[in-house]
Amino acid sequence: MFAVIAAILFAVALLIDLLGANTGPILDVGTLSLAGFLCIALHLAGAGAWTSGRWGSYRRRRPARR
Repeated sequence: MFAVIAAILFAVALLIDLLGANTGPILDVGTLSLAGFLCIALHLAGAGAWTSGRWGSYRRRRPARR
């Protein structure tokens, strides 16, 4: 999920850079790029992939069928 968000942020940053749009001092190409890098780092770290609750642990411990 974080990889998709990063791709969207990079696409928006590229469009802003190519079109030369003035979006203000907060929302610029550098800020969007850093947010994209943060999402990539979270994706590579495995954030959001943890399962919680009974069903997630059941699926992991279920023996293989023969």
